[in-house]
Amino acid sequence: MSSQFSISRAMSTEEGVYGLVLVSGLIAASGSAGAPAWKTLLFTAVTVAVFWLAHVYAATVAAHGSETADGGPMGIAAATRKAVVKSRGMLASTLLPAIPLVLGSLGLIRDVTATWAALWVCVAALAGLGYVAYLRKGAPLHLRLLGALSTASFGAVIILAKAIITH
Repeated sequence: MSSQFSISRAMSTEEGVYGLVLVSGLIAASGSAGAPAWKTLLFTAVTVAVFWLAHVYAATVAAHGSETADGGPMGIAAATRKAVVKSRGMLASTLLPAIPLVLGSLGLIRDVTATWAALWVCVAALAGLGYVAYLRKGAPLHLRLLGALSTASFGAVIILAKAIITH
C-alpha cells in the first residue's frame, strides 16, 4: 500500500463510490429545500465528515485486536491508520462536486445552477469510476460503457428524485 495520496485512486474504491452517492443525495436534499450554494456546500461537507468519522471509527473497532501478518494483534494506532487510508475515497468524493458549489457560493454562478452542476458532476464521476473499473478488468468497450451507465445510474436516480420533488 503506497503512502502517496492520489485522488483518483482514493475515489476508485467502494468508499469513493459510496461517497459520491452520499454527496449526490445530500446536494439533492439541500437543493430541494432551496438552500443557497454555500449552505449546500457546508451541509454536505459536515455530513460527509461525520459519515467518514463514523466509518473510520467502525473500521478501527472492527480491526483492533485482529490478527496481523506477523500473527500478533493489531494495535489501535495501526487499526486507525488502516481505516483512515481505506476510507479516504469518501472524503475525496466531495472534491469535484464542491467546485460548482464554491462557484455558486462566490456568486460566480447562480445557486440553482451550482446545485444542478454539482449533481451532474457526481453522475459524471460515477460514470468515470464505472468505466475505469471495467477497463481495469480488461472488459470490452460495450461492457465498460455498461459499467459506466450502471454506476452513473445511482446518481441519476437521485437527480430524477430531486426533479420530481421540486417540480
